[in-house]
Amino acid sequence: MGKRSSKKKNVTMLDSDDAASVSSSSSTMRSENMVFSNVEELQVDKDSLLDQYLDALFEKRGSTREKALASIIEAFNNSLQHEFVENKFATLLHQCLNSIKKGSAKEIALASRVIGLLALTIGPGEKAQEILEESLSPISEALKSRSEPSKISSLLECLAIITFIGGEEPEETEKSMQIMWQVAHPKLGPNVAAAKPLPAMITMVVSAWSFLLTTMDGWALNPKSWQESISYFSSLLDKEDRSLRIAAGEALALIFEIGSLEKFSAEAKGSSDISTDGENGQRQLVYIQGLRTKVLNQMRNLSVEAGGKGSAKKDLNNQRNTFRDILEFLEDGYVPETSVKIGGELLNTTTWAQLIQLNFLKHFLGGGFVKHMQENLFLHDVFGFSPKKKLLSGVEHRMSGGEKRMYKSPNSVLNKARTQLLNKQRMLSQVVGSELLLPSHSH
Repeated sequence: MGKRSSKKKNVTMLDSDDAASVSSSSSTMRSENMVFSNVEELQVDKDSLLDQYLDALFEKRGSTREKALASIIEAFNNSLQHEFVENKFATLLHQCLNSIKKGSAKEIALASRVIGLLALTIGPGEKAQEILEESLSPISEALKSRSEPSKISSLLECLAIITFIGGEEPEETEKSMQIMWQVAHPKLGPNVAAAKPLPAMITMVVSAWSFLLTTMDGWALNPKSWQESISYFSSLLDKEDRSLRIAAGEALALIFEIGSLEKFSAEAKGSSDISTDGENGQRQLVYIQGLRTKVLNQMRNLSVEAGGKGSAKKDLNNQRNTFRDILEFLEDGYVPETSVKIGGELLNTTTWAQLIQLNFLKHFLGGGFVKHMQENLFLHDVFGFSPKKKLLSGVEHRMSGGEKRMYKSPNSVLNKARTQLLNKQRMLSQVVGSELLLPSHSH
């Protein structure tokens, strides 16, 4: 790709309010956010408090368990609890899975967040694989009951995070993507009408699905699984909900960035001929080109859409900006270059895959995003991010032996793309790209 004619796309992904908090110290953040009000106490004896919260998960009263889960989330957001996780991993996972199986919608949502944070704290390896294996069935079952959108969103986020970290093989990642897909396309049986999922639910499905797609090579995907996805995302661009349109647009941008378009489109339902040879292949190529033209026209319209009555200006601007970026990418090959300032250091994204990962992880971590980006080695590997050393002072001494092992990023495709596209990339990213490849993706 050529050099950009303009650097206008150097966008900060945080709102202005968030941007101020990002570059502030963690102590300033605590003073601004009431959720961290008891952090001093936690630092004095955090393991003791976490043990109390863990014990409370065995209580019969649901509200007690909910409060304990909320306190664990607060503690995990505020600092990386390596020692506690090392010692109490199995108990915490087991109790959270019990909450997902038997708890209220609120308890399920909280337990899902804890499991995701547990995986992020541990990083890739046997324990992350165990989290994925143990959680897949309970999460899949819980997703079948679509009573509470917030519960479903939390379950989908959790499934995305634990698969992102614990999925060692493409088949595992694709299995989770299929579970997500079924939430947007419910099949209850031949004589049972499935309720239509709410737009917010479909938005989270698309976001979580895209997040996992960032870890996949195009060639590693099962060609029969996703042949109608481009058509489906194209249909979502016509929906009223702007967040849903944006999620669908970013999913389409990612598909075009990955390539292998024939795996995401099929001329006829059930068609399994994805070859590009002979008459069928020519027809398929013509169909894909037609689909691409349709998508481009939709995006062009959304990039200049006028605000209607009751239309939120910020949402409309987000939509216009997103689709202008996607159009510029599809027509000219330019990816929106974004920067987030974290403790005085810039985290840059230069691909759609990175941008989708950053936004998803920021949404999941919420108030814990800055802390994790400063101290979580796994996230450093994912983004090729090297924070200032002073932010890590003392952290090495507190790390467990397991934490010190070499982290393995699940994003070999992304790292290879970085090397190919950006000669100016840091040495760290080159090391990540060459040494941290998934075994299944190596050639």
